[in-house]
Amino acid sequence: MGWWCLSRSTLYDKLTPFMKRHQLLHMHAKVLVGVSGGADSLLLLHYLISVQKQWHLKIVVISIDHGLRGEESAEDVKYVESICENLGVPFVGKQVNVNRRKEIHKEGTQLAARHLRYQVFEEVMEETGSDVLALAHHGDDQVETVLMRMVRQSNPTALTGIPIKREFAIGHIIRPLLCLSKDEIYRYCRELDIVPREDPSNNSITYTRNFFRLHVLPLLRQQDHQVHLHVQEMTERMTEDEEFLQTQSEAMVHEVVTCKKNMVFFNIDVFRSYPIALQRRAFRLILNYLYQEVPTDLSSQHEKDFFSLLRQQKSNVNLDFPKSLTVTKNYQELRFHFLSQVKKEWKVHQFIKVPGVMLLPNGVTLTVTYASGTIHEDNHTLHIPIECESLLPLSMRVRMPGDRMNVRGLNGRKKVKDIFIDEKVPVYLRDNWPLIFGADGSLLWIVGLKKAEIVRESSVGKYIALTYTDSSE
Repeated sequence: MGWWCLSRSTLYDKLTPFMKRHQLLHMHAKVLVGVSGGADSLLLLHYLISVQKQWHLKIVVISIDHGLRGEESAEDVKYVESICENLGVPFVGKQVNVNRRKEIHKEGTQLAARHLRYQVFEEVMEETGSDVLALAHHGDDQVETVLMRMVRQSNPTALTGIPIKREFAIGHIIRPLLCLSKDEIYRYCRELDIVPREDPSNNSITYTRNFFRLHVLPLLRQQDHQVHLHVQEMTERMTEDEEFLQTQSEAMVHEVVTCKKNMVFFNIDVFRSYPIALQRRAFRLILNYLYQEVPTDLSSQHEKDFFSLLRQQKSNVNLDFPKSLTVTKNYQELRFHFLSQVKKEWKVHQFIKVPGVMLLPNGVTLTVTYASGTIHEDNHTLHIPIECESLLPLSMRVRMPGDRMNVRGLNGRKKVKDIFIDEKVPVYLRDNWPLIFGADGSLLWIVGLKKAEIVRESSVGKYIALTYTDSSE
């Protein structure tokens, strides 16, 4: 009897109920198995081959040389290939350059290796048309992961641990060994004459995970040898709870938050009317929407600052997030938006052609024509009498420090900054707001907002008409 033949009273009875309970496999599934040559992955391959006929599985093995241990890691891949050849299982071997990735992306060894490994998994999964990628994470890995996350972060979702099953590439990742401890895996390997290759880096406390594995987990086992099962049960319950809360928070975001390209905003009072557990998750959903990849330097402090901003009494307050994301409180509105630099050309006067059409810095369109006879003005239009030659040619630029206007009906001059404040113009809009000037330097129009008092000696009934059109209105 070969080592791929299982006694139904041992490993089969341990893993199969776990597999069925979590619906990890289905009949006629195409299974890509990640095998390193270590005890965990060889035992996983052993189990899947034992149930291959029962489930009518099509199995392919993928093994990756990370290039970190020279000839030794290359030999690991060759060893897995020889096992697959003996078993008649299709084999795919790949090599990645972890050191090059570390240099380019400034990542640690473990993170760089993981990125490259999962990139290969995705490629091979698509090439082979696999339904699932089976990986050999076990119960001790789960305990270590939860402990590491508890030490490093305060996010409750950390307690969901390593998922038993999750979507990946064209199918799912499954982890059938999460119900086994490392000691159980070694015991099954001895019983079934499976000879693994050991990676010496697993004993180096250079890596954080190994510190927990070698120094913390043994202490927990002294208290309870079944600690891996307790932690696994906890992560499953936390995952179920988190899925419910996530669904509720998605409904909250749909109801409360307005999402546009590179921008999100909502009413603060309405947002805060929801339970804090949903507010926290809505905050993370917003960040996931805005960032293609959430920055690694986004920390729990940013979340604390966000909730502090919600409680802030001041009308206009900004927060700076990584990658030029700004969070702006403007009275009862909170807005996430990426900071856009004002183009240099908008800071100097741009002459306005008559007639003509001009795209303004804030994205609105200014149409300039000649008009005569009876005129009608509203917030969208300004009429400059033809006889006011000292004002021509007209020009446009954005605001600069010290800008003032002789506001119509005010009988005095007022700073543009104060006008923005009085009109409750959001801070993030002010730097790109277009201003129309006369040739004499007088500010004639804060477009769509305020107009200047224009003095004219006589009227001939002819005008230059400026009309702005905002496609978003």
